[in-house]
Amino acid sequence: MLVNGKFLSAPSTGVHRVAAELIRHCHDLLLTDPAWKGKLRFDLVIPHDAEERARKLGVPYRVVGPFRGIPWEQLTLPSVGSGNTILSLCNVGPVTSVDAVTMFHDAQVRLTPKSYSMPFRIWYRFHQFFTGRRHRRILTISQYSRQQLSRFGLASRNKVTVIPNGVDHFATAEADHRIIPTLGLSRGRYVAALANTQSHKNIRVLIDCFARPEMADTRLVLFGAATAADFEAAGSVPGPNVIFAGKVSDEELRAIYENALCFACPSTTEGFGLPPLEAMGAGCPAIVAPCGALPEVCGEAALYADAHAPEEWAQAIRGLEHNPALRRKLVAKGHEQVARFTWDGAARSLLATMNEYAR
Repeated sequence: MLVNGKFLSAPSTGVHRVAAELIRHCHDLLLTDPAWKGKLRFDLVIPHDAEERARKLGVPYRVVGPFRGIPWEQLTLPSVGSGNTILSLCNVGPVTSVDAVTMFHDAQVRLTPKSYSMPFRIWYRFHQFFTGRRHRRILTISQYSRQQLSRFGLASRNKVTVIPNGVDHFATAEADHRIIPTLGLSRGRYVAALANTQSHKNIRVLIDCFARPEMADTRLVLFGAATAADFEAAGSVPGPNVIFAGKVSDEELRAIYENALCFACPSTTEGFGLPPLEAMGAGCPAIVAPCGALPEVCGEAALYADAHAPEEWAQAIRGLEHNPALRRKLVAKGHEQVARFTWDGAARSLLATMNEYAR
C-alpha cells in the first residue's frame, strides 16, 4: 500500500497526530509482530516540502515529485500509486483514484459550515462527495461519525470502517510544571479548555460561564492558537479571569491538565473528542457536552452539561470543586476509560482493514 504523506508538509493538527501515530504503529507492527511481519508492503511517500517532519516521524519514506500541496496529492500521488492501494488518513485522498482507502474523520463541514472558510467548504464538499463513492473503503473514528457520513450521503454505512483513536501517546509526555507559575496559576483553582474560535467548539459558553459572579474566583485557562483578540472579533469578550496560555508543548499541556480542577469541552459536535481523553489520562476529570461522539468516547467517566447553558457549566465546575470524593471517582473512571483507546489497537484494526481491501 502507498501511504499518503502530504500532511507532513503542514503544521501539526489533531488530525495529523492521528495519521502520524497510525503510520508509526503500523510500521512497527509490520516489522516486529509475527502476525503482521512482512504481510503488507508499507510505502510512505511525501512531497519535497515534507522531509523535515517525515524525518521526525521515524518511518522510512520516499520523496516523489513534482508539485506540492493539493496538486501533489491529486496529480503526483495517483501517478506513482499505480498498482498499489493509496491510503490517506487526513480526510483527503486523490479524487481520480479508485484503488484507494481514505479516512474521513467527521462530517463537520456539513454539520457546522460556519466553522470553515468558503473555499475550504467548497473543496471538502466536492472531494467527499466523489471519494466517498469512488474509493474502495472509507475509514472513520467513531460510530457517530459513521452515522453522519451516511446521513449526508457521503458513504453508505456498510462501506465505512470505524477505527477509534488511541490516546496513549500522551502517557509518554513528562509534565513540565514550570508553565504553572509562569501563568500565575494555583493547583485546582482553574479549568482548562481549548483556545479555538470555531463555532462548533462552542468556547463562548465557557466565557459566558466564567463571567458569572459565582465563577469570579476561578480561572479559565485556554490553550491553543486563538487569542483574546480572536475571541473579541468573534463577538465573545473574555473576562479578567480568562487566561490565554498560547500554543503549548505536550509536556506543558500535561502539566496544565495535572494541576487543573477539570477540563471543559462544550463542543456541539465532535467526530471523536481526543482532548477529554488526554485530560483523563493525566488525572484531570472532564466536563463535556452530550453532543457528537463525546458520550460515545467519554462514557460514564465524564460529567455532562448542556452545550448552551452557562449556568450548568458553572454548577458542574462548582460541584467538582466542593466534592473531592466525586472528583476522585471521576479520576479513577477516567483512567479506566482511557485504557480502552490505544494506538496499537487502532493500528491493528487499520492493518486488518488494509489486508482485506488493499492490493
